Amino acid sequence: MISDMELVARVTGFNDQAAFQELVQRHQAAIRGFLGRLMSGDHGTADDLAQETFLMAYRKMHTLKSSGSLLSWLHTIAYRQFLQFTRKHSRQQVMAEPPDPGSDPRQAVDAEILVPRLMSLVSSEERACLTLAYAAGMSHHEIGEITDMPLGTVKSHIQRGKNKLQKWLIKHDHSISDKATAKLAKEAHRA
Repeated sequence: MISDMELVARVTGFNDQAAFQELVQRHQAAIRGFLGRLMSGDHGTADDLAQETFLMAYRKMHTLKSSGSLLSWLHTIAYRQFLQFTRKHSRQQVMAEPPDPGSDPRQAVDAEILVPRLMSLVSSEERACLTLAYAAGMSHHEIGEITDMPLGTVKSHIQRGKNKLQKWLIKHDHSISDKATAKLAKEAHRA
């Protein structure tokens, strides 16, 4: 199998459309999933942002450093597309409402329903850091590079986000461990 960097070289050196298509096929699920979680389940907008991410990546592929990770670079572009979108639509954007406290939260255990609702409880920065840590399995250092945040800030956002989610889950008769958090995030990543 051809490596990502070999495909990148084909795209930048020979404008090889098939090589770029292969890169998109390899990484689109990860980028779409990341953006879907950042958008609290608004998959239509997430898909639009993913398309913009890959268009930007194609235009800027010559700037990718050979020592870097293509997937981290794509996450960086996706995160910036998300920030640009939220700034542009900040007054119009309505986040998904958390579940009604009167409803039975056990009916919402399906990750496809529960995760977007839970992720709407945390700030966009916390959501990005949690998603990159648990769904994408990235290190704090990698998250810092993608989000352009200091290491301490990344750690704070992850801890604060986990605390908010834990409080909501406990309040609504759920409990979740770090292993369960990781499992739930991975299940949502596949959705």
